[in-house]
Amino acid sequence: MRMTKRVLALALSGFMLAACSHKDKDAPLAFAPADTPYVLANLDVLDNDTRQAIFAQVDAEMPAQVTQMKAQADQLAANDPDMAKYLRTVAGEFDGKTTAQVVQDTGIDPKGRAALYGLGLSPVLRIELADANAFQSFVAKIQNDYGKKFEAATLGTQSYQRYVMKVSHLQFVIAVVGKQAVLAMLPEDATQPMLRQVLGLDRPAKSVQDTDRLTDLAKAKGYAPWAVGQMDLTRLLPLLTDGNDPLAQALLKTRAENESAKTGEPVANLMQVPASCQTDAARIAARIPQMSLGYTTLDDKHRDMRFDVSLASDIISAFSGLKVELPGLGSDATAPFEISLALPITELRSFWGAQADAVAAKPFTCPVLENLNESFSSLGDSVQKAAVPPIGDLLGLHVALDSYTTNPSGGMPKFSGRVVVGSNNPSALLAMAQVTSPLIAGVKLTNDGKPVVLPAQITNALGEQGWAAMGTKSLGFAVGADEDSKLADLMKQPGGDAGELMRVHLDGDMYASWIHLLEQRAENAANMAAAMNPDDSDNQDDQKNTAAALASTKAQFSAMESEAAHIKAIGANVRMDDQGLVITTHTELK
Repeated sequence: MRMTKRVLALALSGFMLAACSHKDKDAPLAFAPADTPYVLANLDVLDNDTRQAIFAQVDAEMPAQVTQMKAQADQLAANDPDMAKYLRTVAGEFDGKTTAQVVQDTGIDPKGRAALYGLGLSPVLRIELADANAFQSFVAKIQNDYGKKFEAATLGTQSYQRYVMKVSHLQFVIAVVGKQAVLAMLPEDATQPMLRQVLGLDRPAKSVQDTDRLTDLAKAKGYAPWAVGQMDLTRLLPLLTDGNDPLAQALLKTRAENESAKTGEPVANLMQVPASCQTDAARIAARIPQMSLGYTTLDDKHRDMRFDVSLASDIISAFSGLKVELPGLGSDATAPFEISLALPITELRSFWGAQADAVAAKPFTCPVLENLNESFSSLGDSVQKAAVPPIGDLLGLHVALDSYTTNPSGGMPKFSGRVVVGSNNPSALLAMAQVTSPLIAGVKLTNDGKPVVLPAQITNALGEQGWAAMGTKSLGFAVGADEDSKLADLMKQPGGDAGELMRVHLDGDMYASWIHLLEQRAENAANMAAAMNPDDSDNQDDQKNTAAALASTKAQFSAMESEAAHIKAIGANVRMDDQGLVITTHTELK
């Protein structure tokens, strides 16, 4: 009996291991070549509750987005009627519909998988469908409403549609293959082997799914499986510059024809790609080999993401161990708007000076990259000038706003908050400020971090109480009621941990008020322009364009306000770890 149990246990274990290792041979990632330069895919699907919560959020924002698209169409109508018609067509498909209805109309499987990847540089998107007939009907309706039907074609027994853009030498391909929709942007003269691989008639010798490339990446970076993306610049940049990739050739031909029309230079000459371009591309890729991204949290209240940028070892070593003594850089934000930004000028001068020297010693020789030589030369000059105090002593900047409102009469806005400047020599920074502004000439500070009341002439000008404080490596100012105690607390907060470079926080109410402020300014600017150009018969077209632009701007702000209404807080952190730059973003919803 005991032996029987052991055999059954071993058999069950073997079955479970086999089930875990099974991979769907028709999953979207099974068609992505293992050496693709970029890929973005979901490795798993959301649970029903989270999916419905996200659908509800999109539903709330969709009307404003549709209005914005229509306004953009009106703005484009005079100069680009074709694009305007396309925008109206797409907007019409979303107008008045819920997200669930759109998903049903398009036939997309809300519980399916999708992958965007490069066949060389050419982008290919594969999406699993719940209803292939619905998807084909949706595509047909878009084409009918737009007034331009795609060309029908077949390859073997597989049918597909294509729309050729002669001017750009590109074609858009769309097909239903099995239970998947396939969309791709290819060169106009794509070869049959390329088309066969796009349509899945031929499989790559080894796929992304075979390599577990994204699965391993997600585990290493802490990405959740709902959307994981990777861009390999060691593969991408050489494809862009060697002149051999089919999509790169199409883009190069378009650019060459445009240049030839202006200069008369033969297109064949303009399409020549020097060998140095490949060398320069590899050189840049060695500095920034890879980028990746993924969600870390995605539920009904949170949308958090992480972005990773791998960098050369000398870039990492310059900042990964750096601790910047800027108060607040090591603390979570407490104000409605707060930003801590590390600006260690001494280290930045050393790093960027070395980069400028390296480019000067070995300039880029690829024609499309030669402008980088001038950019690095200017950068080298700038970092040398930054050595002059007090700029050369800077460590960073911390700004916190508790309130910010505009003045109806057009004067100085009302605000309350605090600013702290990190510096290796805060006394010199104060002295420079006193020379620049005699109003604070009499302010006496010691480096104990205790706030001192600013002179009456300053507080009268601001219409608020004001304070200043100085620490051993910081100089701070505060404006507003009770801001003295907040400034005192900020001056005592810890600096950044090793590699910490920036923290940003903005709550939803402050975000909404800023959008409203920008909207008011845009309307004021438009009204002023209208007042300077009174109605007459000679500029009616200009007036129509201005009105369309204003409508588009209002629609954009409406969409932003709709989004802001659902946001409780957004934020981001930036740090350098032992593998490169790490950027994390945080969005909390109401």
